[in-house]
Amino acid sequence: MKIAVVGKGGSGKTTTSALLARSLGRQGHNVVGLDCDTNPNLGLSLGVGDTETERLLSLRDQIDEGDREHAHTWADILDSYGTDAPDGVRLTVINRIDNPEPG
Repeated sequence: MKIAVVGKGGSGKTTTSALLARSLGRQGHNVVGLDCDTNPNLGLSLGVGDTETERLLSLRDQIDEGDREHAHTWADILDSYGTDAPDGVRLTVINRIDNPEPG
């Protein structure tokens, strides 16, 4: 299942995403949170803290600047650019996925 949360700025997308992700994680579902916002705060809402949220943002910026390589698969994205959040949620901060794997 894939769920996207979209809306106007300040409408509660990040809060809704975090609550949904943690609820599904608590129920035993495998959950990956992708923070694609230009002002990524999903890590804070999920409870990974300031330092880890900033680390993920820094990794994204390094890719944008050409200082790090893009990951080519979901596993590579999560291994290289992800972190574990509470309730079994795996989080990463990304700009885009150039060639998503189907499924």
